[in-house]
Formats: sequence, C-alpha cells, structure tokens
Amino acid sequence: MNRRKRLGVVAATALALTVTAPAAGAHAGHRPGADPARASLPAGDGWASDGTGTTGGSAAAASRVFTVTTWEEFRAALAVAGTEPRIVKVVGTLNATAAGCAAFEAPGYDFARYLADYDPAVWGYENEVSGPQEDLRAASATAQGLAVKVKVPPNTTITGVGRHAGITGGSLQVQGVDNVIVRDLTLESPLDCFPQWDPTDGATGAWNSEYDSLVVYGSTHVWIDHNTFTDGAHPDSSLPSYYGEVYQQHDGELDVVRGADLVTASWNVFTDHDKTLMIGNSDSAGATDRGRLRVTLHHNLFEGVVERAPRVRFGQVDAYNNHFVVRDGPYVYSLGIGQESQLFAEKNAFTLAAGVPAGKILKKWKDAPVTVAGNYVNGAPVDLLAVHNEQYPAEALRADAGWTPVLRTRVDHPRAVPALVDHHAGAGRLR
Repeated sequence: MNRRKRLGVVAATALALTVTAPAAGAHAGHRPGADPARASLPAGDGWASDGTGTTGGSAAAASRVFTVTTWEEFRAALAVAGTEPRIVKVVGTLNATAAGCAAFEAPGYDFARYLADYDPAVWGYENEVSGPQEDLRAASATAQGLAVKVKVPPNTTITGVGRHAGITGGSLQVQGVDNVIVRDLTLESPLDCFPQWDPTDGATGAWNSEYDSLVVYGSTHVWIDHNTFTDGAHPDSSLPSYYGEVYQQHDGELDVVRGADLVTASWNVFTDHDKTLMIGNSDSAGATDRGRLRVTLHHNLFEGVVERAPRVRFGQVDAYNNHFVVRDGPYVYSLGIGQESQLFAEKNAFTLAAGVPAGKILKKWKDAPVTVAGNYVNGAPVDLLAVHNEQYPAEALRADAGWTPVLRTRVDHPRAVPALVDHHAGAGRLR
C-alpha cells in the first residue's frame, strides 16, 4: 500500500494562535468544528483514560499555545518554564539533523580508523571494544543525543497542523511526567550517526544504535494518536554492512518503559521498521515495571514491520482492532510474550503474505499466559494460540492472561478492521 509522503518546509514564525479545523468525523477525541489541538482523550478510551484521564494541554491559555516551523523553535516551546497546560503546533517537517552527521563528530573521530581498529580479524569476538576511536565514537554519539533528544513537559499536547506535519531525526522523550498527548505527526525514525560495534552480541557481533522516535519513560496518562512512524528515506534495506553485519542505525519507533503506565496508542501507523514497539525493556526491571506498563493499542496499522508489534514484559496490554500486514521479506513475529506479560489480543486482523505461517504471529520469549480471541487471518477466524502451539510445540504458550479489558469505546468486527484502519489511521487524517 502506498503511504502518502508528508514533507514540507515552511518559513519560521513564533506566533501563538488557535486554529479551527474542519469537521473531524467520528474518531476519538473529535468534535465537529473544534480545534483538534484542544482535544482530550475520551472517557473509557483505553488505559490512558483511567483515573484522572488524559487532557494534555487542551486547557492551555493563549499565551501557552506555540506554533513552530523549525526544530529549534520546537525545543524552545517545550523549554518554556512552568507546568501549566501548553499546546505546541507543528507546521511542516522539523529536521533535527539538518546539519548532517559531521556536525556531531568529535575531533579526531575517523570511521575508517574505527573499522580498522575493531575488525574482528584484529580485535576478535571475546571482548567489547575499547580504545581511542571507541571513546571518540561515544563522544560523537553524546553530541548527537543532545541535539536530537527533547524532553516533553507535563500537561502538554504536541500536534501537527495540516497534512504534512512531522519530525525527522528527532527523539521525543516523555520522561517522568503526567498527562501528555502526541497527535497527527509523521515521525521519521532518527538515524544514529554513530552505532557501536559489539563483538560479543551474538555469535558474530552486532551494530547497536540509539534513539527511538518516541519514548514513554516512567510517565503516566499518555495518549499517542493518529501518528505515522516510519523509517522514511532510510529503510533498513538502504543501510550498508560492515564485518558481515548490517550497520544498524535505527532503534525502535515507540518504547513504553521503566515504570510507564496508563498509555493509549490509537489510530497510528507503524511501517517499514525492524524492532518496532517495546513495552518493558528488561526482564530484571520488575521493581519498577510490575503492576505498571498498562497499555492499550487499538486501531493501529502495523505494515511491513519485522518484530515487536509489540513485545511485552510485565504489563497488562490490551491489543484489539489492529491491522497487521506482513509482506514478503524479513518477518520474525508480531506479538511477543515476555517476562510476566499479560497480553489480551482480541479482534485483530492479520494479512499475511503467502508462505508466512499463522503460528509465527505469536512469539514466546518467556513463559507467561496470553489471551487471544476473535482474531482473523487473511479474512478468516484463526485461534492464534492453537496454531502457534501446533506449529511450534517446543515454544508452547499458556492461555488466559488473567484479566479482561473494560476501557474500550468501540470494538469493530475484525473483518471490517483492514478497510477501517487502512483508510483512517496515521498522520494527516484527523480532518
């Protein structure tokens, strides 16, 4: 399926304003004629509606509504002091790495020298890399991190304006705050300029990268809606290989980690990515994650993603009415069952390419129960647990996640999900 390209350059402005959008239809958080930047998550719409609910910056005073057209203006708008509600409206595409990778290089860093110093034929596979070039690579990576990461304050709404709003190369950090909304943006995955070679990662080593498009870290009441997450101009297929391994410059598209809780992700598109969406990033993080990481995923499109859609640890995750499109090419799994996870996957639609067995949809990482009900594969009902256990008996999974979701505003028949989600999910489709 062809996705619309959303690129644009708009002259800079620092105006605070309110935009009135056309009627927005029947999707969550819309009222005909209302400004979508003023929307709150509707009551009962997933885990983020629990308790106090999620209002973001919907009640922002006019003086705390910012329209931005550059990455620098965006960072400045988020840095304005105070925790009172704020709205940041993004016009056009903000480029966090417009100056290129060379702008972050520490003096003396030489990638050709790095490759020569840590070639497995010279360094081997027994020890992690160290020495001058690794130190300079780390310093360069630190400089990039400072430039591309931006912290999102509490009580904030970040939303796109028009059909071509987005961020490329930036990493939104929703860390240690409450009440955040991110809507209507095309988020092109950050390209790590300085991946680290780890010869001890697996049998033949691996290149490891940083920077997710959006990280929810230790935060609560977060609504992520109608965004498009993509690798854009730099898909994994375009990346070179060194030492016989892909020079991986992407991390995840969305991570919910380290005690984050009460998150709803709805009507988003996740496309053409490897390790896409992780809920819980460590088996050893039970002290912060146990009893938290409660996430709802509904009416999202996962198209051409290799794995982690999502991978779950600890959390009670409700995944319903999502459309998973598995094309020809690399594919590992969609739903990952991890440490103490309690995934409830209901009435999703899976469109699998010929030759992809339905048993691969589920992946067992650790022994944990899972509930699957009413899911369709290529237009027909399939018991995902039964086919997984039949096709992969050495990785058999247990039934019954032990809970039943109640925070739902609409549940569609899985046969209707592909057309509904494919036509309405993603950035630029609120209006």
